[in-house]
Amino acid sequence: MLGLMLLVTVMTMLLSGMADGRRRSLGAPGGPTTAAPPHLQWGGPGGQPSPYGFSRGAWGLPTDVPLSVASRAAIDSDITHFGIELRELDFDVVGYVLTDDARGDYTRALDAYENAKLALQGARADSEATHITHILEEGRYAMACVRARALGKPLPTRRPPCFFDPAHGPSVEDVAWAPAGGVARQVPACAVDASRISLGADPRIRMVNAGQTAVPYWEDRNHAAWARGYYGPWMHDPSMRRMTQGAMMIGGFSLLMGMLDD
Repeated sequence: MLGLMLLVTVMTMLLSGMADGRRRSLGAPGGPTTAAPPHLQWGGPGGQPSPYGFSRGAWGLPTDVPLSVASRAAIDSDITHFGIELRELDFDVVGYVLTDDARGDYTRALDAYENAKLALQGARADSEATHITHILEEGRYAMACVRARALGKPLPTRRPPCFFDPAHGPSVEDVAWAPAGGVARQVPACAVDASRISLGADPRIRMVNAGQTAVPYWEDRNHAAWARGYYGPWMHDPSMRRMTQGAMMIGGFSLLMGMLDD
């Protein structure tokens, strides 16, 4: 008799547990949340995005657009060029006494280079591409500050990157420019491109491969995430607002495509 009672008790507990588990799986009150176990969570604490702007769903599934081959290649090229610029900076300031502020800017530029390299190694999503190019944009301004401080000049005005190629670094002024058959607009330009345009020469436009054709980067959707990191933070800047007014959208980011319209 005692054995029969124990068997009934055990069966009741098992059935109750199965029913409770079923309720949880259907989302009934008292069920578990959708959060994955800690070792499966890719996001930051409290559901915040992961480092470098890349977030994943609760169960480790990507929630972002995959990083395009074009953006990865463009970032890799920019990082390489940034490293060359850092070596040139070493020669530019040799013999000058660097203040604490100058050394701080130098450190920020070096950190930008290392952080960009590290971020690219694990980059899998467009949002990461945007974050990396933003790192490079800030690093180039830091380099400009080092040169100014070393030479005893005023710090450069914080401006958007050169429109013709963000790897040219911060722009120094807005210039009137129009592509072939397009409408002229004021665009931010680096010192070299501003000088070339003033002399009637063509600016050094960054050309990218789009299928079998080389086109300016702003005509290729696959470079939108790469460009967004450079220009996205500046969309409220007067020069950028003038430049992109009426432009078409590429991947949610305005890239002056409207310049090609009549």
